[in-house]
Formats: sequence, structure tokens, C-alpha cells
Amino acid sequence: MTSNTTLKLTKEEYLLYDDGTDARYELEDGLLIEMPPESKRNNRIAVQLQYILAQYFPTIFIDLRIRIEVVSNEYRYRWPDLLVHTPESEAAMPDDDQNTLWISMPAPALVVEVVSPGDSHNRDYRRKREEYEHRGIPEYWIIDPKIKQVTVCTLVEGRYEDTVISGENRLISGVVPSFALTAQEILDLGGGGKGR
Repeated sequence: MTSNTTLKLTKEEYLLYDDGTDARYELEDGLLIEMPPESKRNNRIAVQLQYILAQYFPTIFIDLRIRIEVVSNEYRYRWPDLLVHTPESEAAMPDDDQNTLWISMPAPALVVEVVSPGDSHNRDYRRKREEYEHRGIPEYWIIDPKIKQVTVCTLVEGRYEDTVISGENRLISGVVPSFALTAQEILDLGGGGKGR
């Protein structure tokens, strides 16, 4: 992931930005950051997890393509791999083509990132973790196919506490208390292929 430009964009310019491709861009302190295309494995994990979580939240929208505004020194926008709304955050979403959960709106219940190789590791484990924590998102799951583990970050008194699971250990979630998958079962959602 590299900065696409050295020119700083305003929020408005970013939200209107279209380079005519299917590329997705996050915004960090005014700079466009192109998101690399997801691997087939990472896409499968996110899509399959969306279907599984829909069984636990039949009336709540679970989104694969939503942008979320987060707090930092300057404005930032993230595209999590998966987002589970609360009833309040879903109701607050405007009916427009921005598909953005603004900072003034209630936080979602859960965000999920599937770690891609490269610079994504630092972004998912450090920067996004801090931003989602500050945004008040109750849970943040980091699924890491490379090191074969899932980290569940749970908001406790305004700070994330991490639980790392691997192998046949079941994911324990306060947002999805009856969730039954193990770390290995979550990783297996990506199929047998290698990541990007």
C-alpha cells in the first residue's frame, strides 16, 4: 500500500474522488492510500464470514463495502473487510451513494480486517486498532491467515483488550456470544488456496 499522491485532499475531495477504476482508497491525514486488491482467500474469508454472522444477526445489516470515518490527528477513512452494524448505526446510515458511516453516527458493533501480506500488518494491528478503539467500536477482529491466528480486540473501559486464538480454540465474542467457530475454522473459510 502506497500513497497515491503527495497532494492533500479535503474530505469533500476524497469523497468525490474517482479515478475510473475499481480501486479502493483509504484516506490518511489527507493522503490517498490505495488498498491492494484482496487475495481470493481473503475475499472468501470475508464473504463466508458475512453469511455466518448473518445467521446470528438476521435483522441487522452486515456490510462488506462500507467506509467508516475514524478519529485521528486529521480526518481518516477506512474500508474494513467486514462491518456488523448496531441497530443505531444502521438506522443512522443515509440513503445515498456515499456509503459512509460518519464520525457523528453511532459506532458499529464489530469490524473485521483480514490481514494481507506486506504493509497491511502494521496498519491492521496498530493504526486501525487505535482508530477503531478511539471510535468506540465494541469489537475488532483481526484475522491473520499468514500466522494462522485471530485476534479479538474487546473494548473495556475505552481500551481494547486482546485475546489471541489459534488452532482449535473457539473465538469468544461479547458481540456474538454464541459464535461457535474456532480460529482454524475461520481460516479454513478461505479455502485451500494460498493467500496473495
